[in-house]
Amino acid sequence: MIFRQLFDPSSSTYTYLLGDGGEALLIDPVYEQVPRDLALLQELGLRLLATLDTHVHADHVTGAWRLHQSCGSRIALASVAGAALADRPLQHGDRINFGSRHLDVRATPGHTNGCLTYVLDDHSMAFTGDSLLIRGCGRTDFQQGSPQQLFSSVREQILTLPDACLLYPAHDYRGITVTSVAEERRFNPRLGGDVDVGDFTGYMNNLNLPHPKLMAVAVPANLRCGRPEGDVPVPQAPTWAPLTLRFSGVWEIEPMALLEHLAKVQIVDVREAPEFIDRLGHLPDARLVPLSQLIERLAELDRERPVVAVCRSGVRSAQASVLLAKAGFQVANLAGGMLRWKTEALPVASDSV
Repeated sequence: MIFRQLFDPSSSTYTYLLGDGGEALLIDPVYEQVPRDLALLQELGLRLLATLDTHVHADHVTGAWRLHQSCGSRIALASVAGAALADRPLQHGDRINFGSRHLDVRATPGHTNGCLTYVLDDHSMAFTGDSLLIRGCGRTDFQQGSPQQLFSSVREQILTLPDACLLYPAHDYRGITVTSVAEERRFNPRLGGDVDVGDFTGYMNNLNLPHPKLMAVAVPANLRCGRPEGDVPVPQAPTWAPLTLRFSGVWEIEPMALLEHLAKVQIVDVREAPEFIDRLGHLPDARLVPLSQLIERLAELDRERPVVAVCRSGVRSAQASVLLAKAGFQVANLAGGMLRWKTEALPVASDSV
C-alpha cells in the first residue's frame, strides 16, 4: 500500500493519500493544494477514486470539488452534514474500497455533527479528523458541537482500537505528525487517563476560543464541497511561474518563486507613496502605482509581461490583482506582501519614488 502525509502550511492541515492497485483515496484535500495532489497522483501512477472529508471544515476550503472537476473523483463525507454535490454520503459502518484494501467509516460526532473517522482494514492506522488531535481534540462550541457527544465518540470509536494503531489527525499546529491509541489513552490531557465526561465537559465549555478566521468563507464553501459560488470553472494554471490559486480566485506567487522569476515580470507596488520608502522598503525595480490610481494608470503597464502586485500584507494587492485580471493582464499577488518578503530576508530597496 502507498501512504503519503501531505501538509498545507496556511491552515496546518494534513491531507492523506492512500493507494493500492493503481487506485487512490485522498482524505481532507485542501483547495489551494490541488495542483500538488494531482502531480503526486500522476507521478505515482494512481487513479483517484474519491476524496473523503472528515468533516465540514471551518478553517480551510476542501479540494473535493476541484479534484472532481479535474479527474472525476467521487466526493464523500458524512450524510448528516447535508453538503450539496456530495455523491457518496457516508454513514457509520460504510466501507470505502481502493485496490485490494478498504477503509471502514466510523461516526465520531461532537466537534461537528458530521465528523467521521476512517479506519484502515487491518486497524493499523486511523484518520481522526478533528475528533481526536495529538494530545488534544477539536473544539465543541459551533457547528452542532457537543462535548458529551465528542467524549463518547472518542472513547468508544477511536480509543477502543488496538494500542499500536497509528492515529493521523486533520491538523497539528506544532509539526507533530502522528500519534497512537496507546499514547492518547495515556497522555491526552482532555480525553485520556481517568478523565470522565464531567471533567471533559467542564474543560471544553470554558475554552473561550475565537472563531476561525476563515469560518464565514470556509463553512458555506465546504457545504458546496468546495465549489466556488456560481460554479465558475477553475482557470488553467499560468505557465510563467509556479502559482497557487486561492479560493478567492486570485493567483499567488511565493516570495522565493518571485525572486527566481524577477527578470520576466513587472512589479507593481500598490501602497501609498510614504509606505514605498518606509522601513519595509520595496522590491528592486518596483513601480509605485497606488491602488486608488491603478485603473487610470493601466496604460503605463506592459501588457506583454506578467504583473506581480505587491503591498504591505497582500490584502490590497489581492484587490489589485482582481482589477488587473479583469483588465486582461497576466497577474499574480505576492503572498504575504512586503511583510513576508522582509521576513524571508530577501533583497529590498529603499530609494525614493
